[in-house]
Amino acid sequence: MVWLSRLRRLSPVFALSVLLASAMAAAPVAAADKVSFKNDVLPILHSRCQECHQPGGDGYEKSGLDLTSYEGLMKGTRFGPVVDPGNTMMSNLLVVVEGRASPAIRMPHDRKRLNMDEVAILRSWIKGGAKND
Repeated sequence: MVWLSRLRRLSPVFALSVLLASAMAAAPVAAADKVSFKNDVLPILHSRCQECHQPGGDGYEKSGLDLTSYEGLMKGTRFGPVVDPGNTMMSNLLVVVEGRASPAIRMPHDRKRLNMDEVAILRSWIKGGAKND
């Protein structure tokens, strides 16, 4: 645990950054795991997002985002794309589910947040190129 004593001597902000990076590296979905849109991502979207983000739903009416299919997800909203394949920091899907945006647009809206495993799956899929597989 020598690294822990060294970490304590670092600035609190840097130490927190190191700890967060370590936690993300140990996420339940390893980078080497293949995440499938159909088998892994779509079930999350179906259970957590589609109630609002399908034609006729409030989220669809406000943003134009249809999360019933790969094509709808990749089309994005009337304001632009929500997935930037390979770029987890700039993919707005992650920005809103992780709460990195205004609380007014955190998703799912007025509901329980996605759990760490669900976010890790989305992150891994986007990092892997957001393929339709």
